[in-house]
Amino acid sequence: MQQRFIAEGHLIDSGILTNILNLIVEENEDYNILRFDIGKTNAEPSRLEIELICDTAERLSTVSKKLINLGCYEVGPPAAVWKRAEKDAWVPADFYSTTNHRTEVWNGSAWQAVVDQRMDAVVVREAGGLFCRKLRDIRAGDEILCGGEAVHVYPPQRDREGGAFAFMDNEVSSERSVESVVSQLAESFREIRNRGSKTIVVAGPVVIHTGGAAALAELIREGWVQGLLAGNALAVHDAESVFYGTSLGVDLKTGKPTHEGHKNHMRAINRINGHGGLRQAVESGDLGRGVMYETVQAEIPFCLAGSIRDDGPLPDTQMDLIKAQGEYAEIAKGADLVLMLSSMLHAIGTGNMLPSYVKTVCVDINPAVVTKLADRGSSQAIGVVSDVGLFLKALARELRG
Repeated sequence: MQQRFIAEGHLIDSGILTNILNLIVEENEDYNILRFDIGKTNAEPSRLEIELICDTAERLSTVSKKLINLGCYEVGPPAAVWKRAEKDAWVPADFYSTTNHRTEVWNGSAWQAVVDQRMDAVVVREAGGLFCRKLRDIRAGDEILCGGEAVHVYPPQRDREGGAFAFMDNEVSSERSVESVVSQLAESFREIRNRGSKTIVVAGPVVIHTGGAAALAELIREGWVQGLLAGNALAVHDAESVFYGTSLGVDLKTGKPTHEGHKNHMRAINRINGHGGLRQAVESGDLGRGVMYETVQAEIPFCLAGSIRDDGPLPDTQMDLIKAQGEYAEIAKGADLVLMLSSMLHAIGTGNMLPSYVKTVCVDINPAVVTKLADRGSSQAIGVVSDVGLFLKALARELRG
């Protein structure tokens, strides 16, 4: 059994050719390279035509689906198969499960782009367009893409034009020069702001604990950030630090626990509750600085996603998980860069919503956080092993220059 495939792009220096051939070998199948045209300039793509050879139709189907996820598409692809959902949140068993890579579907005469790309979703055809939808959002009667033969995905490829991210790869290493990363990241911040695009920050409470709050607040105040995604804890400890100079009861200047300081986060929650929320606390003048103060003042969108661990929570925290996911996705939509700061839960959750072409930088003192993010499918994430407070201070300093 044979099936011909085509792959196009910067196949060699992006490692895509190696991945394709390794996959076939690891699956114990055979192949013939029918034609390989190598791009000779940075702008000129390479083009591979390869024949996959398997003993059975079942094996051919299995390996073909894996090749398609690597960016291959069938020669003479069949028209897409669409089936109706019979119930809400229930689709035909052979539905196509999306990746986070840019995706097109062959409609019988042309490739048609899928909108709102994200991983772990289904493709719905409606009003002439194709859209990614979470399973929970499917309604009876929706047309669902089934099978994967008519799909063309576009894995991220290495930047050959020398952009701000060309120097970085997604290897997680404590040996990476933080100064170099900060410099290149600042350049990317400038490029994105100059063209009117969006940078989104995902932040955990460690930003406050490590003394990075003032630097993050500066980035927001100076217009480098267009959206903030976090949990209840970031806002609580930010307010605690402003009101009492502590974070989880630890004095941020001396690093020592304060007398009955363990109560301060609850006192901060109570104080915000008395105003009715963060915005009201800012408007009253009580909350006069900090990350959440600058966020409210700059009128940038934010979402605090609640969890079972939350004290309070603050009135601003969205405790409906489905609504919080929706708000996260809406704020992140259209972002060119997402900076993730020491929050494994929210980083992975946000990563699941992002197309793979969105530049993603994850800063954490624990290399396992970045590894886990990549393992969940966000392979575009660049890992920086560093104290997040020191990293933010260095970034703010670089952007001032």
